[in-house]
Amino acid sequence: MQKLQPIMLVGTGSDVGKSWITTGICRWLKQKGYTPAPFKAQNMSLNSFSTPDNLEIGRAQAVQAEACGIPPTVEMNPILLKPSSVNKSQIVLHGKPIGDQTAKEYFLGDNKKQLFEEAKKSFHQLAAKHNPIVMEGAGSISELNLKHRDIVNMRMAAAANACVYLVADIDKGGVFGSVYGTIELLEDWERKLVKGIIINKFRGDAALFIDGKKKLEELTKIPVLGILPYAKDIVIEEEDSVALNQRATTAVENKLNIAVVKLHYMSNYTDFQALEQEPLINLYFTRNAEELNKADVLIIPGTKNTIEDLIALKNDGLDSVIKKQYANIPIIGICGGYQMLGNTIKDPFSVESTNKEEPGLGVFTIETTLTKTKQTVQRNFKFKDFEQTCEGYEIHMGETIVPKNKHLNLINNTKEGYFDGNKSWGTYLHGIFDNEEIVTELLQLKFPNAKALNYKAFKAAQFDKLADWIAENLDMKTIIKNSAQEC
Repeated sequence: MQKLQPIMLVGTGSDVGKSWITTGICRWLKQKGYTPAPFKAQNMSLNSFSTPDNLEIGRAQAVQAEACGIPPTVEMNPILLKPSSVNKSQIVLHGKPIGDQTAKEYFLGDNKKQLFEEAKKSFHQLAAKHNPIVMEGAGSISELNLKHRDIVNMRMAAAANACVYLVADIDKGGVFGSVYGTIELLEDWERKLVKGIIINKFRGDAALFIDGKKKLEELTKIPVLGILPYAKDIVIEEEDSVALNQRATTAVENKLNIAVVKLHYMSNYTDFQALEQEPLINLYFTRNAEELNKADVLIIPGTKNTIEDLIALKNDGLDSVIKKQYANIPIIGICGGYQMLGNTIKDPFSVESTNKEEPGLGVFTIETTLTKTKQTVQRNFKFKDFEQTCEGYEIHMGETIVPKNKHLNLINNTKEGYFDGNKSWGTYLHGIFDNEEIVTELLQLKFPNAKALNYKAFKAAQFDKLADWIAENLDMKTIIKNSAQEC
């Protein structure tokens, strides 16, 4: 195929749909015979994924790699920031944690120069193997107070010689101000890189925006290459935690109500996206005691700060709600949530907290010690006594002691997780609900003849629908033509 310069999606702000469009373009390119790969220099997210070589990247780039039909690699997201407290994040470089920094230390410190060099190195390694690279920026490209230290937006675009497309969310309102203001605040060298504008999340007839399109082009002297409709019937995992605010928060009648306890530092909430696609399941996120008491199944999810989230549950009185519900319904713990359900969590090295030891919820007879080393690995495993081999991945800093004959899973003849012998269980495995057999077991708690959908096939179909959405609404002919030249 013709060698193309990188295609880069940047935004007027956060949650404008950059990840979606990047994923769709990746799938479209794959369908056309190219060998694309995603790239985001720096990601800030608590949704992460383990690569086949046991390294950690942002979940969004793993999803985009899946759309490309290739395994995720650490070069796709060389720098990952994982918030662990109000002002502090763990820095993951090339898939491994290198320490924690406050926002001030990170954004004002000198290490950004070195991190930028590392990001460029990863980009060039990826670009040597794939054609083209589909890049994603972060937040707004016109944050004047941060621009000179930015390593993910326009400086990265220039380093990669990328053709840049500005994405704006019309559903938020103020699209003219956000697009025009963003472009006007760019320096001349930045403006030259922007080859087009993409209007996203348009509701109704796009023909109604023809005059708006012309006005934007007159104002900016940049073509509008797509007016993308608000797509309600396509399901792609989101990167941004902002999307959590759009989730259900209450129980409903005549469905299996699965409540996820909404933790302050909740991580990998994409674990539950497969459950949301089941017509017989109502999945909702809440800290409301009344809504937790209405649940048929209660899940405590992963967290970037297990001890602080555990203390917060106790302070809000939710520990007693969980203990009471344990007598009535299945309680499931995933990763940090699994650790919380035990008798104690020890933190001898102050990995997460100044508390050296915190009593757990006391629901499971397990004990956890947090460790300095992070476990990031993909797993094939057997769930309970099921015959089928399941898939998942681990991302955690901790070791848990489980009594004999209380283990849940079997991984290469090694036991993992906890099963109380009745209906409640816990595991370090993320992505566990992507397995059809495990969701079927949950469904049959209330609907004995129900069978879960094949989530892998479902995701593949969504990628194809997303590619069709791109083909119908985005001027890919012009985008490919631009990338065939020097941007």
